[in-house]
Amino acid sequence: MNVKLKTTPSPEGLKQLEILRQTVGKTLKKKRRLGQYAVTWQDGKPVVRGEDAPDMDENLLND
Repeated sequence: MNVKLKTTPSPEGLKQLEILRQTVGKTLKKKRRLGQYAVTWQDGKPVVRGEDAPDMDENLLND
């Protein structure tokens, strides 16, 4: 079975990716305005940001 991997998304895939980016941006902006924390990825690790963000050490101890 031969499978060709595309290195670039299709035009429809690019549209979907842009919509997802816009939606995530709006959601993060809304969470910031409401003072809620958000979990994102940075350097392959989850990062918790925001005024009410829980202490990551507490999360690790409770697992």
